[in-house]
Amino acid sequence: MIRAALAVAAQRLANVSDTPRLDAELLMAHALGVSRDELLLRRLDDPVPDVFEAQVARRLAHEPVAYITGSRAFWTIELQVGPGALVPRPDSETLIEAAIEWFGDRAPVSILDLGTGPGTLLLAALDHWPDAKGLGVDQSEQALVYARKNAERLGMADRALFVPGDWGEGLDSRFDLILANPPYIGTDEALPEDVRRYEPAAALFAGADGLDDYRRMIPDLPGLLEPGGAAIVEIGWTQAEAVSAIARNSGLGPTVYKDLGGRPRAIRLT
Repeated sequence: MIRAALAVAAQRLANVSDTPRLDAELLMAHALGVSRDELLLRRLDDPVPDVFEAQVARRLAHEPVAYITGSRAFWTIELQVGPGALVPRPDSETLIEAAIEWFGDRAPVSILDLGTGPGTLLLAALDHWPDAKGLGVDQSEQALVYARKNAERLGMADRALFVPGDWGEGLDSRFDLILANPPYIGTDEALPEDVRRYEPAAALFAGADGLDDYRRMIPDLPGLLEPGGAAIVEIGWTQAEAVSAIARNSGLGPTVYKDLGGRPRAIRLT
């Protein structure tokens, strides 16, 4: 039965995952075609579906769970993801929290998401502010395919436009809120196998010190912000001082936000 299969799978996955039980549950729910809540509340005594073992084998080969199931929850939405698109991570929700804190009782009308990937930050922000509209920019057409599909599935296709581009280059509009999760991994930094082996390198690595894309992106932000607006960018947890210095050199004032683990994770630039 499923209860026993989950225990065995979690034990096997402990060698490749920091969250083996959660991985097993998500894979089993996907195999059944139900939510994880439905699995845990009503299906633990059901027979094990035939496809479950094949899914576990893929995870044992370090393939990300989100690529196996084709989706990942982020903030208040569920996003379709797959090869060629960066997997949304809970740490990135820090950017949405920082944006909500900044605007308070106000609401942004226009939102720009630089390096949007599968639409992660933009669609989460649009879900929170239903009267806002936004633009998502990414160099990867493969990622933009996922972004457009996600906008359509979430009923936001009329509010979210996704276009290919290189950070803010060529943009002549101004935005109330700019969000960005650029590559920030140093070329020689160690990464988990499921990240290094499967996720797109272009969305991960940014030169020897991981700062190359901040150096290219941040100087353009003052010209893209509406008065009273804010740009919020994700950082690696050791990069707060370096990225803050780049921002100050561009005439922007940085404020650092920490993630749930207490590590610097986002910087608000105003």
